Parts: sequence; structure tokens; C-alpha cells
Amino acid sequence: MLCLKNTSFGYGSITICHNINLEIKSGEIVCLLGRNGMGKTTTLEGIMGLNHQHAGSVFLKDEDISQKPTHKRARLGIGLVPQGRRIFADISIRDNLRLGTLAGNDKCQPIPEMIIEFFPILSERLGQRANTLSGGEQQMLAIGRALAGEPQLVLLDEPSEGLAPLVVDAIGKLLTHLRSRGITIFIAEQNLSFALTVSDRGYVLEKGRIVLEGKTDLLQSDKTVREYLVV
Repeated sequence: MLCLKNTSFGYGSITICHNINLEIKSGEIVCLLGRNGMGKTTTLEGIMGLNHQHAGSVFLKDEDISQKPTHKRARLGIGLVPQGRRIFADISIRDNLRLGTLAGNDKCQPIPEMIIEFFPILSERLGQRANTLSGGEQQMLAIGRALAGEPQLVLLDEPSEGLAPLVVDAIGKLLTHLRSRGITIFIAEQNLSFALTVSDRGYVLEKGRIVLEGKTDLLQSDKTVREYLVV
């Protein structure tokens, strides 16, 4: 589904992530672990075409998308849930979700039935302004907005950040359900327990470089993983 080969990302002339090599197969949940400032967001934004790619290649389903702008990457089936949610706070839940449909279309489309199915609490309050939602509900809205474009690959940046454990558990169950529906998921996280519980495999970033990788059961038992995540 997604493959990064010797890829370096950054902002302007500054390189943040160096020689990233990773692969995500269709139907997998894969996590990218690391402390704040290690390059997780830069990697996800690089995949989405939101920063500068200094070297290497980004492949989506064997197509090199390195030179494609963000909107074309979205049309090819990538959705992003940014860190901090970044919903459109002053408009309704309905309009947030309808704007999400633009990722895959030229004009806003009706909200997909899948969104209504996944997020009943949102579907009951579609006319409500987004800034009246709780933090957990806003995260659900941000995920729903990304899914409204019907992506095949969803990138989630720190989806558990600032949320109560029960909400984090609910998000984990949602991600597992999405995988069962054929959606591939790439999570950037520093919440080790959450990330390794929901993921099949993981990569660890340290100062913009991948220093460890493996199946989640192996990463769970590797003491050095926790050392990389301790501030």
C-alpha cells in the first residue's frame, strides 16, 4: 500500500527526517513511535505532500507520488487526521463531514453511510457546532472527516493525545473495525501502550531516523523501545 524508500523530509532547506525506509501492506495497522520532536509529524506530513521532500521516493500502491501535490494524493486515497484534531470549530458537524468528502470529489457529497454507522453520537447532532463537542468527540469528528473522503490509507497523528483512557480505548476499537473493512492505517504515537495494542507492526523514530522496527509483540518485549520514548 505505502512504501518509503530512502526518503528525507523537512521544511525549506532544513531536513528533519533522514533516509526513512518503511512499508505498510494493505489492511495493516502500523505505528510510528517516538517522543515529541523526533519527526513523526514531519513524516506523516511528508507522505501527504505537506512539506519538502529532500530525497528518496514515496510509493502508493507501486506508484511514485513524490512529485504529486497534496490534493492529488488525497484523490489517490490518502486521508490525514492531524495532530490536535484541527476541526473547523465554527461550523456544524455536518459541514465538517461534508467538507471531508471533497478529498475524493470535485464537489461536496452527501455524508457516506459508513460515517453515520461508525459515529452514531455525531450523526445525532449533525446541526451542532463543532466547537461544542468534547475533546473525544472532536477527535471522532476529525477521524470521520478524514473517512468522509473514503480513503484506502488513513494517517493519524497522535490520535490519543489528551484524551481519557475510555475514549482512547474506543478509538482503538474503531481502528480495528476500520481494518476489518479493508482500510489501511498508519499511526504516529508516543503512547506506547495504545499504539502497540492496536498495531500489527511498528517503527521507532529517534532524531529523525528509524532506529528500530518489528512486529508489535517483539517491540513490546524490547526494553530499548521504552528508552526511546522516555523524555
